[in-house]
Amino acid sequence: MSSVDQAYETQVKNIQIKTGKTTDELSAIVHNSGLTKHTEIRDMLMRELGLGHGDANALVHYVLQSDGERAAKAKGATIDDVVSELYSGAKAGLRPIHDKLMGEIDRFGPFEIAPKKGYLSLRRKKQFAMIGPATNTRIEVGLNMKGVDATARLIELPAGGMCNYKIKVADIKEVDEELFAWVRQAYDSSG
Repeated sequence: MSSVDQAYETQVKNIQIKTGKTTDELSAIVHNSGLTKHTEIRDMLMRELGLGHGDANALVHYVLQSDGERAAKAKGATIDDVVSELYSGAKAGLRPIHDKLMGEIDRFGPFEIAPKKGYLSLRRKKQFAMIGPATNTRIEVGLNMKGVDATARLIELPAGGMCNYKIKVADIKEVDEELFAWVRQAYDSSG
């Protein structure tokens, strides 16, 4: 079992401990809610069970078996297959931005790539970045790091989300030393 799978299993166990409910009971709550949209279910779990965004999100994926990583494994897809799907159609023009960014991140050292629905999660001991197309004209890079002052470019996100900061990247010229420095800081602090 990879460390990503171990982390996921640990998160599910911790959710059971926090809520005092088994996975079967948690699944029943989701299925009996009558809700069908991921965000509605996540928000209900946050409200009803007092879970944070990340735990509620993971629980929805667990119950519905809907996260990109498990979907990719079920299809026998490779990371490149997932990336090609993320940057297909109207988003195909963003692929060079993604490739340049990932090429630089690969130089940092070892990390795991966990495909999700709509983005890639990059992890060492914990997630340090999320990368994916936000629109047909822009990639967003989410970063987990602390003690960094936000700028017009490095946007601080509300507490409790999947990342502390995000950077919007619409042009390959924006994949520069400043961006690499922030990603490197997030990478270094994650493991």
